[in-house]
Amino acid sequence: MKAKRTPWWYYVIGALVGAILGYALVRTTRGMAIAPVGAAWFVSGLLLALGIVVLVMAWQVHRYVTGKVKTIDTQRAVTTLVLCKALAVAGAVLAGYYAGQLIMCILWRDVQFYHDMIGECIVACVVTVADMVMGIVGEWWCQLPPQEGPEHPNAKKRGKSRRSAAVAKTPRPADSADSAILHRDRDGA
Repeated sequence: MKAKRTPWWYYVIGALVGAILGYALVRTTRGMAIAPVGAAWFVSGLLLALGIVVLVMAWQVHRYVTGKVKTIDTQRAVTTLVLCKALAVAGAVLAGYYAGQLIMCILWRDVQFYHDMIGECIVACVVTVADMVMGIVGEWWCQLPPQEGPEHPNAKKRGKSRRSAAVAKTPRPADSADSAILHRDRDGA
């Protein structure tokens, strides 16, 4: 399995989509009895704890990659990589979502309800940005060094040295028996 790094623009698009959704949700529900603004404090704490757990798992995979640990369950390593990718993208979307809500709360801060939600939105936004950063760092920690295959940066160097060694070992035309006969015929002997 060959996993690629998550492109940076996934995070930008996720944050923009989240911001649009957060802004639109607050805007459309401002006249209703239900107002899904902000996040309860325990949700922000839970998101932070989830990010820390995933980061610790990624650190364990990184220790294997650097050679400090001899064995690791491959399924666990792959699961950790997937969790890191998901945490980073979800963190970006949620950061945008809470930032969109925060914009609406700041615009309507004269209303007491929205004024009270500003703190919750700020904390949730900071925690989800931290989750995004932890996911990106965790994904980087799970990155394996390139194998000694043809895509390895040193493959060209090895290929040149192997070719030069192979050329040195192959008999040259002057060294073969047929060329000796040719030289003898040309010399008249």
